[in-house]
Amino acid sequence: MPSNDARNLLRIAVPTAAAGAIVVAVSAAVAGGKGALGAVVGTVLAILFMGAGLYVLQWTAKTLPQLFQAMGLMLYVAQLLLLLIFVAVFKDTSLFNAKTFALSLVVATVVWMAAQARAHMKAKIFYVDPDSAKSEKPEKTGSKP
Repeated sequence: MPSNDARNLLRIAVPTAAAGAIVVAVSAAVAGGKGALGAVVGTVLAILFMGAGLYVLQWTAKTLPQLFQAMGLMLYVAQLLLLLIFVAVFKDTSLFNAKTFALSLVVATVVWMAAQARAHMKAKIFYVDPDSAKSEKPEKTGSKP
């Protein structure tokens, strides 16, 4: 992963993990150990899903730029559907508190998306490739002396 991508991932994952830690602490205070476990599972799941999506989106941008927008839309829909399926499968579990799991999943996802938008706005991305100007020097026209 190029250093710029790694820096963006760090700018996105750290606030998400911090928000997840807050949700875990609140869930532990309100719902006990099962609530804390549900919040941890929800936060980790959101970070894994969103991180994998960011990786796939960056790969698509580099290899198939013409599919970037369509892939982004499809990826976010697929992520939300997979998270919905995961919530539906574990809604009646006794392993952890399902409400704190769902809450942490929503909070981590919203924080991830907000941090991703902020990181993208702060990134200095060229809209003109500066290397292309050097490689494509215009030929001189006219007569040669």
